Amino acid sequence: MSKHIVFVVLCSLSFLTGIQSFSAPQENKPVIYAGIEVGSKGVKMSIVEIGKNAQSNGEFRIIKDTTVNTDFISFTEATFQATLNGLASLFQVAQQDFNIPVKRIFTVISSGVKMQADKEKKTDWITNFITAFQQRVNDPGRKVEVVDVLQEARLSHLGIVPNARRYNTFLIDIGSGNTKGGYFPYGNTNEFKLFQLNWGTKSTTNAAEKGLSEDKSLASYRRQLRMVLEGAENTDIIYAVNASGAYPLSDNIAFSGGIAWSVATLIRPEMTGNSVVAVSYEDVVKFSETLFTNFSSLSPEELANKINDPGVNKEAVMREVKRVHSVFDQRSLMGGTGLLLKIMRQFKSVYESKQFYLVKNGQVGWISAYVQDVIED
Repeated sequence: MSKHIVFVVLCSLSFLTGIQSFSAPQENKPVIYAGIEVGSKGVKMSIVEIGKNAQSNGEFRIIKDTTVNTDFISFTEATFQATLNGLASLFQVAQQDFNIPVKRIFTVISSGVKMQADKEKKTDWITNFITAFQQRVNDPGRKVEVVDVLQEARLSHLGIVPNARRYNTFLIDIGSGNTKGGYFPYGNTNEFKLFQLNWGTKSTTNAAEKGLSEDKSLASYRRQLRMVLEGAENTDIIYAVNASGAYPLSDNIAFSGGIAWSVATLIRPEMTGNSVVAVSYEDVVKFSETLFTNFSSLSPEELANKINDPGVNKEAVMREVKRVHSVFDQRSLMGGTGLLLKIMRQFKSVYESKQFYLVKNGQVGWISAYVQDVIED
């Protein structure tokens, strides 16, 4: 099927002001798609409606974006069942609550899960999980694709970055179990340069926790986290960034993933309605210090009370900040932010400035690009 619907990723900052191509059936009415992804930490679902005027003005609407935290990569019977229940329940919600036909519900397993399973020789857990899910929904032919890291990174770029910034933006998605991203170096979308690390928010935090001795205090955790991050920087991050060749070609460095959403929300709570937030390296350094020294100042009430703009909905701010704290505790925020800083540091230079962006709703863009690919096959 040819590309015949174009949508604009609506965002108040200019970074995401651009047109993306998207395919959908030729009905003159809204069409709803659901994408459900089994990730390292949980199951994510995004439901997107393509508006009836999409052909002319690119309208689309995010109807629902939700996550069930299950920790699949622990590879225990309990987390297996929790993840299976989460996937089945979200699949049912898409079907029954939103009346989405199964052919427009896409189910995938992320590259982070695949990489961790490969590392621990647990690939049979993924195979067994897919079979169990097919049985649960009584659909033995149900496709549950295990996405490789190159495909996931490429689709993320296509779904998140606008065409106007396509060839000068390096996109980096920090997940729970791994980090992946890249850019298009040759002015076309066929050739993609992959960037990847076997470090993510959860794996970094876990490594620091495992290194603790009898002293489990926050100060001890911080010291251990620094050692973990220094090791990751020296053995993996510097090499991966240099090998990517992205430095001279990428003016914009965009970060997506759960930690990018969290940091953006807590640093700029007054911009809760913005899909993208511009930050400096120094902004994130200061925020990282606050996580350790004054974590209570990042509570929903404290952040809302500091906002003086009467046009900002403080209730909405508190709800979003509460969401952050329900997903990440203090130590995981420290771990994810530390990893973010180590990567940002490689692009910070006194000779050439790079613009950093934090993308909050990256998973929706990923799913939209995946849907496009599936429809056109």
